[in-house]
This record gives sequence, structure tokens and C-alpha cells, in this order.
Amino acid sequence: MLKDYLRLHFIVFLWGFTAILGKLISLPPVELVFFRTLIASVGLAVLLNLRQQPMRIPGRQALRLLGVGVLVAVHWITFFLAARLSSVSVCLAGMATLALWTSVLEPVLLRKKFQFYEMGLGLLTLVGLYIVAQAVYGSATGSAAGANEHSQLLGLAVAVLSAGLGALFSVLNVKLIQEHPPLRLTFYEMAGACLVIVVYLVARPAFGGPLPQLDPKPLDWVWLLVLAGVCTVYAFSASVELMKRLSAFALNLTINLEPVYGIALAVLMFWLGVKGFDAERLSLGFYLGTLVILLSVLIHPLLDQWQQRRRKASADEAVEMVER
Repeated sequence: MLKDYLRLHFIVFLWGFTAILGKLISLPPVELVFFRTLIASVGLAVLLNLRQQPMRIPGRQALRLLGVGVLVAVHWITFFLAARLSSVSVCLAGMATLALWTSVLEPVLLRKKFQFYEMGLGLLTLVGLYIVAQAVYGSATGSAAGANEHSQLLGLAVAVLSAGLGALFSVLNVKLIQEHPPLRLTFYEMAGACLVIVVYLVARPAFGGPLPQLDPKPLDWVWLLVLAGVCTVYAFSASVELMKRLSAFALNLTINLEPVYGIALAVLMFWLGVKGFDAERLSLGFYLGTLVILLSVLIHPLLDQWQQRRRKASADEAVEMVER
């Protein structure tokens, strides 16, 4: 069991590392996500064949999964764009609002009963986000260039938008995962993301946009293989395997630590003097606001478990009363 928990933390660490890789890879966000989804699609296809799992599904179902892949593409593009506009730490602080978005979208799309404690946690998240925004604004206005202030705030806004898109496709996947095996579902979503980016890159020059930058540097290929092969294909397949042995509570609580690992890595990169991580020097207010957001995220599964125990206890009491 300890080995499984350590493996889960390693997987979450890898997910936290993706924002770092987004800074290390020199490609623009759209081209970066194109290569990530292309390599991931190939890797998942190989994995499906090795496990002898069928890939073919009816056309209408395939279109649904490919459509969700469009959301995945936009989510990842905005995620890496946010890290470029601001910093990895600011990006991950915005991404930590994913739980807030999920608590809003689930009752609407899945007809799930709204929990009042989720409203309280949502308000706590907004307070943390406000503190982060004020800290980013305050630290930026003290610099020589006011453009940095707007870039940091824009990056935070894009990260919050990305979190909303991530929550949307996660909620949609709750239904789809009941109809398709996880690996096959992810393969089609990766393929859908890749295809929509291909269409965009082909059409972009016709509308006055730049030509696609599809010439990664040698070191970019190394980071792309790590991003797609290790942080996507391996991390996903390993997490699906762990779902069979670990409780949903343990999984959710640990996965919520992703921003913590990512921000810690970003700060480490800054202190090591790695090029491109100068913007990771942030004020105490930023970390205070991020702590408030993370506190609301980590409390959520605890309250969920408490609510489930309370319902079970009420059901047991009702059964006892009937038996009497």
C-alpha cells in the first residue's frame, strides 16, 4: 500500500512538472500542444495494441470523444499560454480554481445535488484568488515596466479560464468513462485535440496569422518526449491502475497537491538560476493567497468524506428504526 501511495505522489509530481516543461520548450503553446497530443496519441495506440484492447467504436460515439478532445486542446493551450504570459507559479495558482469550477458545473451538467459547503469553499477560493491578484498587481507596479503588471494579471485570468475548461471536460468524462475504457477514451480525446490543432494551424496563415512553427530544437524533442510519454501516457495509465487499489478520497486529496509540487519546482528553478524563471520571484502575499486557495481545495475531499459518513449513519439509523 505504501508503494502505491508513493507512486501516486510521483504521478502528481509529474503533472506538476508539466508547467515547468511548458517554459523549457521553446515552441509556441499551440505547436507545443500539437506535438504533445500527437506523441500521446501514438503512445496510447501502442499501449492499446499491447493490451489487446479494441480501438474501433461506432461513428457517433467517436465524434463525441473527438469533440471532447477539442476542449482538451483549448484547455492545454490556455494552460501553457498562461505560464508564458505570467509565471509558472501564477499559472498554477489560477489552475487551483479547478475544484471551484467543478463544484459549479457538476450540479448543472450531471444534475448532482448542490452542496452548501461547496459554496463556502468556492467563496474561500475567490478570496484567495483576490489576494493573489492583488499581490501580482502590487509586485508588478513596483517594476520599471508596467507591461509586466498586465502580463501577470492576464496570465492569471487565462489560467482561471483554463481551469474552467479543464473542469468542463472532466465533468463530461464522468459520463463517458461509464461507456468506454479509460485508455480508449483518452486515445480518442488526444486524437481529437491533435486533429483540431492541425486544422487550426493549416487555416491560420489564410487569416493573416503566422506560419506554423514545427521545427523543435533538439532539446525540445527531449522535453516533448518527457511531456507526452512520461507526464501524459505513463502518468495516466499508471493512475488508472492505482484507481483499482486506492480509495477515491486518497486519490482526490493527493491529486489536489499538483499545484503545490508545481510551484515548489518553479521556485527551485528560480533559485537555481534557470533561464526563463525570473518571474517566479513573487511576494509573500502571492503565497498567502495561493495557500488560501489550496486550503479550500484540500478541505473539499475531507468534507466530501464527512458528508458520505453522515449519510451512511443516517441510513443505518433509519434501518434500525424500521427493524424495531
